[in-house]
Amino acid sequence: MTEDAPHLTVMDSGDVRVVEFSDRKIIEELAISQIGDELASLITNTPKIKLLLSFERVEHLSSAALGILIKLHHQTADAKGELRLSDISPQIYEVFKITRLNKLFDIYSSREEALAAF
Repeated sequence: MTEDAPHLTVMDSGDVRVVEFSDRKIIEELAISQIGDELASLITNTPKIKLLLSFERVEHLSSAALGILIKLHHQTADAKGELRLSDISPQIYEVFKITRLNKLFDIYSSREEALAAF
């Protein structure tokens, strides 16, 4: 099953919901808010969700986008779900390291590695 939302493509890989970002740059406040709403609805609609966010297409993330990811992490934990991130570019990963978010999130270099870790 594949679903399209304005900024996301959502598909199933076994019992894992895989989310790909459509935008190369996640920097506009309206888009970030919509992404947050779209991701929150996935968690609300799927008990104990296993969620993988693939950043394969993403080249830039704003600090507001990082805030949405932190909120998503808490929402997933509250719903007794699991969240993994994959395919983060070295430049974006550097931001995760500087902000110590690499300690908060389970980050994998590829989608395949992340899927295997569930």
